[in-house]
Amino acid sequence: MRVLVTGGAGFIGSQIVRSLTAAGHEAVVLDALLPAVHPGGPPVDGAGRPGLPAGVARFQVGDVRDAEAVAEALRGVDAVCHQAAMVGLGKDFGAAPDYVSCNDLGTAVLLTAMERAGVRDLVLAGSMVVYGEGRYECPAHGLVQPGPRAVEALREGRFEPPCPACGAPLRPGLVGEDAPADPRNTYAVTKLAQEQLAAVWARSTGGRALSLRYHNVYGPGMPRDTPYAGVASFFRSALARGEAPAVYEDGGQRRDFVHVRDIADVNVVALEALHAGAARAPGSFAAYNTGSGHPHTVGEMARALADACGGPEPVVTGEFRLGDVRHITASSARVARELGWHARVSFAEGVREFAAAGMRAPAPDRTPVGSNG
Repeated sequence: MRVLVTGGAGFIGSQIVRSLTAAGHEAVVLDALLPAVHPGGPPVDGAGRPGLPAGVARFQVGDVRDAEAVAEALRGVDAVCHQAAMVGLGKDFGAAPDYVSCNDLGTAVLLTAMERAGVRDLVLAGSMVVYGEGRYECPAHGLVQPGPRAVEALREGRFEPPCPACGAPLRPGLVGEDAPADPRNTYAVTKLAQEQLAAVWARSTGGRALSLRYHNVYGPGMPRDTPYAGVASFFRSALARGEAPAVYEDGGQRRDFVHVRDIADVNVVALEALHAGAARAPGSFAAYNTGSGHPHTVGEMARALADACGGPEPVVTGEFRLGDVRHITASSARVARELGWHARVSFAEGVREFAAAGMRAPAPDRTPVGSNG
């Protein structure tokens, strides 16, 4: 199978390329290599080719919003693994046009080109951010969906969302794929729109699309010193500078930290299932939560990394960001049941490896116009 991996030179995309080639497939890489994401350029192999491990058929520098570049990249491929995106919460709403352009316009251009090229299998990099807050249960009212947390409550250090009906404390749990979407920031909105575009494309073309809703992906090769990476990258970057990791709120936010190799593997599993015709019927779309299945708090990640790096103890700041949610951990039972995948890298093993591994060079201190990698 020959697979086009958009954003294939990036943190997750490059690991997917390695996993595809290890499984005997060929990869075609399309990546814009934007300086904000690749300030030192991509890695090169022994022949000096950018980011080309053995088994990569072509490496094409181009943006997913460029219809001609996408059409050329699709030549001769059997499926697409769409990783190109501008990621992270961002600093303020002013970046909204960049997020929408890169993530949603880019996806629309890609899907249109796939229809014209006759490529009908798509695996999309989704995200658990589409859910907003996770699954909560009130002792009196059962399952409830709390709204955005009040600024006044956050300023006073009341970080847990109360029951919207009675104000009682809630018990967080695992959210399933059938939970209603409730995106809380611009990035989350664009990730939901990507899924909706993919679903419409599948129905109108007879294609088959799967969205893998990633949890908090971490591991070797994460970008360093950037506001657009995940919290594990923030902590690791601070420790690399000899500084204490700064933990927002009280550190009790529950997340599911999943290793990048596991995420690469689930992409290969999904692509192979589509190619074999075993995953979905033509014209269908499905979303799968993809996490480790073992939630940890943000504070636990900070402490584990500090211990593994031998660095300063984390500092709990009490600061907050309005676009953040308190708890979001989802059940990955569906992907295990339907695709036979489950994460293999334990939290302890992954943190030890991440603490010892290098990170991608820091990006320039400016807002990126998009990140196809």
